[in-house]
Amino acid sequence: MDFNIKTMAEYAAEGKSPEVLFWVGCAGSFDDRAKKITKAFCKILNKIGVEFAVLGQEESCTGDPAKRAGNEFVFQMMALTNIEVLNAYEVKKIVTACPHCFNTLKNEYPSLGGNFEVIHHTQFLRKLMEEGRLKIEGGAFKGKKITFHDPCYLGRANDEYEAPRILLEKLDAELVEMKRCKTNGLCCGAGGAQMFKEPEKGNKDINIERTEEALSFEPKVIATGCPFCNTMMTDGVKHFNKNEEVAVKDIAELLAEAEDL
Repeated sequence: MDFNIKTMAEYAAEGKSPEVLFWVGCAGSFDDRAKKITKAFCKILNKIGVEFAVLGQEESCTGDPAKRAGNEFVFQMMALTNIEVLNAYEVKKIVTACPHCFNTLKNEYPSLGGNFEVIHHTQFLRKLMEEGRLKIEGGAFKGKKITFHDPCYLGRANDEYEAPRILLEKLDAELVEMKRCKTNGLCCGAGGAQMFKEPEKGNKDINIERTEEALSFEPKVIATGCPFCNTMMTDGVKHFNKNEEVAVKDIAELLAEAEDL
């Protein structure tokens, strides 16, 4: 990155606070593929002058995988640690590119004392666009066929279907909907901590089923808004040996590419 991202500690030392805290999440911090999504989102925010900060080494996992796997005790320990850090910095607004972090921070943390305004990065980018701060011109994707896979924790769990689609439409691409989309969407197969274990025996992996549906429309791009979905759909595309023809990209990456960042 050719610019510096400040931490909350650095802002606090200056006696200032940023417009928003970017919660990077485990995938966005450590997974090599998801790091590209993190970078793309940061490049967009930096370009349009949004003052944002990260927690850096003070951020730890939200506890979502522990909770979904049934370990409530570990989840609460992790959540309380994070809430203590966030409250110490008097954080009000959090944006994250991971729907799992988004759902946990938004819906699970309030009962433990963590009350924040939490938004998904597609919602934040849509807001910036509507305020006129973010201008999207989609020349690079003009006429290209894109299908969007709804992340469960963004769509069905939190009822956000429009923000990602509004952003995609601004790319001048041909947006095609899968049969199972929006409220009828199909999981990529990584939710509920399934990301971290092998699937049970069966006839077909869920991500293969989902990718098959996406590929039936012959898209150039399968767009996602979740690092887990990105991994599962990428594996699915590789399974069908289509990785040369079909790209799996996060919406932030598509916008950054459109702006040539």
